[in-house]
Amino acid sequence: MSATHEVFNQAPPLTGFTTADDPALLEALRREGGGWGEAEVRALGARAGSEQVQEWARTAEANPPVLRTHDRYGHRIDEVEFHPSWHELMTAAVESGQHAAPWAEARPGAHLVRAAKFYVWAQAEPGHGCPVSMTYAAVPALRAQPELAAAYEPLLASRTYDYGLRPPLGKQGLIAGMSMTEKQGGSDVRANTTTAVPAGDGSYTITGHKWFTSAPMSDVFLVLAQTAEGLTCFLMPRVLPDGTRNAMRLQRLKDKLGNRSNASAEIEYEQAVAWPVGEPGRGVRTIVEMVNMTRLDCVLGSAAGMRAGLRQAVHHAAHRRAFGAELIDQPLMRNVLADLAVESEAATLLAMRLAAAVDRSMAGDTGEAALRRLALAAGKYWVCKRGSAHAAEALECLGGNGYVEESGMPRLYREAPLLSIWEGSGNVAALDVLRALQKEPAGLDAWFAEVDAAAGADARLDAAAARVRTLLAELSDPARAQLLARRLAEQLTLVLQGSLLVRHGDPAVADAFCASRLGADWGNAFGTLPAGADLGAILDRASAKEA
Repeated sequence: MSATHEVFNQAPPLTGFTTADDPALLEALRREGGGWGEAEVRALGARAGSEQVQEWARTAEANPPVLRTHDRYGHRIDEVEFHPSWHELMTAAVESGQHAAPWAEARPGAHLVRAAKFYVWAQAEPGHGCPVSMTYAAVPALRAQPELAAAYEPLLASRTYDYGLRPPLGKQGLIAGMSMTEKQGGSDVRANTTTAVPAGDGSYTITGHKWFTSAPMSDVFLVLAQTAEGLTCFLMPRVLPDGTRNAMRLQRLKDKLGNRSNASAEIEYEQAVAWPVGEPGRGVRTIVEMVNMTRLDCVLGSAAGMRAGLRQAVHHAAHRRAFGAELIDQPLMRNVLADLAVESEAATLLAMRLAAAVDRSMAGDTGEAALRRLALAAGKYWVCKRGSAHAAEALECLGGNGYVEESGMPRLYREAPLLSIWEGSGNVAALDVLRALQKEPAGLDAWFAEVDAAAGADARLDAAAARVRTLLAELSDPARAQLLARRLAEQLTLVLQGSLLVRHGDPAVADAFCASRLGADWGNAFGTLPAGADLGAILDRASAKEA
């Protein structure tokens, strides 16, 4: 072969790694009460980084789902066909308990361990995380109707992925979706026009158009529709108990920026049959717990994306030479990589702390419940916002190689904005912070208690906490409060992340975070950490092999 075609100075393929090689994750797992699940998390992380699973991820996204509205004879079937790799990924996710399995476990830390599994597995392929997340989140909403929960919850928590069109109560395991968004309403679900009429036997018939329903191949859905009492939540199966298909008409699949392995559809209901969940007219209240759980997975998913992007960037820089030296040894690239590592670790610590708050709130800790309500809304806003910027910078670390589909970085980049949009985009999440402060003042007390646990340990953190108090004092005027909502959500998250890092993180990472994010010794882009930051220690931790 001609010497001009010799391949050199290219990073080798990144396979055979483990996504659980993450000190921040494993330390948090042990510290917050989930150490008993570490072996399972490690095993799942090793599988996520395997060549086989990486290939499943590639082919699932390269072969997006296809809608089949009719069979060859003209019968309406409303079916979505998936590549076999999708089903392999779903099978592994369900068997490892990333869906509703924690609800069936009485062991403390079950939700934390589940969160760690979701985090390590989402780094392989995030698209199928959507139905997995909705299945996890459906259980607390369904419990508003005990008789339905008694029938469906064991199947939602089952570790058997049993896909196909059959009556749900006859299957070995179920996947749940939710159908709320309408074209005239979006996040304003009270503007929904889908209607539900009593059928006289305890069920309702639902007619309307849903603009965006993710994972339309799910077995059951939580659906919002208007009744005489107001907006109400319903459980709608895709197949009715007698084996006939419910009247759910898939009009088209959305052609999305990312999340391509997962189907999202426009659906019309033509007197589809469903059963009420919770009080009539209190649909938003019923569904809110499901939204909170899926928001947790938005934070986990963004943190997972950051870790995946950081791994790729560090790997590339360690094997690529420019201007006579490896990229990872060049000061400016070291600053960029270290900055990405700081952002990643801060996101991971917050995500795991929020997951631990789920466990404690489920056990009856009201303070943890209040903290979760406020910190989750703020964290959803900020961490998911940072995900897109982080993905863009990580891609740029690979230069032109990162812009090519084969690198996997475009997939990561396309996925990042979804997590900021799903379950309420930036403004919705920021305004929810204001609502949380108004409806649950105990959340702010819990937030300050968590932050003050690090009081006196870092002057920059103390000063940032004081600025939050000043900012809160400006919220008495409702109009001004809205103008400041994004800034407040950002500051609440940054200060909480700073407190977690100072107390539990690596000293070099904590110092760099406090200096840059809290102390304002930072530019407007990644790679602008102050000169005194211990870049070597940060990068050693980012690429450490956890024993």
